[in-house]
Amino acid sequence: MSTAKKEIKKVTTHQLQEMKSRGEKISMLTAYDYSYAKIVDDAGIDVILVGDSASNVMAGHDSTLPITLDQMIYHAQSVIRAVDRALVVVDMPFGSYQGNSSEALRSAIRIMKESGAHAVKLEGGSEVIESVKRILSAGIPVMGHLGLTPQSIYKFGTYTVRAKEVEEADKLKEDALLLQEAGCFGLVLEKIPAKLATEVAKNVTIPVIGIGAGSGVDGQVLVLHDLLGVTKEFSPRFLRRYLNLYEEMKGAVGQYIKDVKSKDFPNEKEQY
Repeated sequence: MSTAKKEIKKVTTHQLQEMKSRGEKISMLTAYDYSYAKIVDDAGIDVILVGDSASNVMAGHDSTLPITLDQMIYHAQSVIRAVDRALVVVDMPFGSYQGNSSEALRSAIRIMKESGAHAVKLEGGSEVIESVKRILSAGIPVMGHLGLTPQSIYKFGTYTVRAKEVEEADKLKEDALLLQEAGCFGLVLEKIPAKLATEVAKNVTIPVIGIGAGSGVDGQVLVLHDLLGVTKEFSPRFLRRYLNLYEEMKGAVGQYIKDVKSKDFPNEKEQY
């Protein structure tokens, strides 16, 4: 653990801004439950994202769209109980903020009040700017999310790299500035060309966290279950697997089954 990490007892949005200013990269991972969040926080992560990717990895859906506000609050509550140091950001789920800034504010307030989280994250730029401003007006920190925005998957029709064309790239750059001007404390850029992501990170003063956006941004985020190898179907180029937990856990469970069937478990020392 670095000296900088030891000095920070509790990560705040202000400290993330300072990290960008001094060139220290920001580490961010998802977590959806108490047990995993405890490990991730204890390891010294800067930011935990209670992602709507819980819809995929925890609930088995094909997209992030089905997860509800109540379910996101439940996951956020579980994570918050585990965390001592990290900044906890919660994804606002599909349908809880688009098209209606009053609804967006109500949703954000519910997340903050009922979970104890520190900030919320929304997908989109100019389309959701009124919702962003409304939430910020209540004193709730907001993180933006541009590029591949999974809640819009049916509009895109594919999970391919975004903003390769000039028009979409220009809109992304404009949206990044728009979100910064509105008062967002940070921005996630997902699956866009590394050169574009680097340019955006230089153009804005707020921290930019990338996922599949190259190394020229201010930090990185991955889905914890992908990083640990719990999920094995998903293997994009940007993913680095640090463990193969799927096989390790499968092996452990298999051994347990064998021990039970052979009457090896429990042995004399494992009973009263």
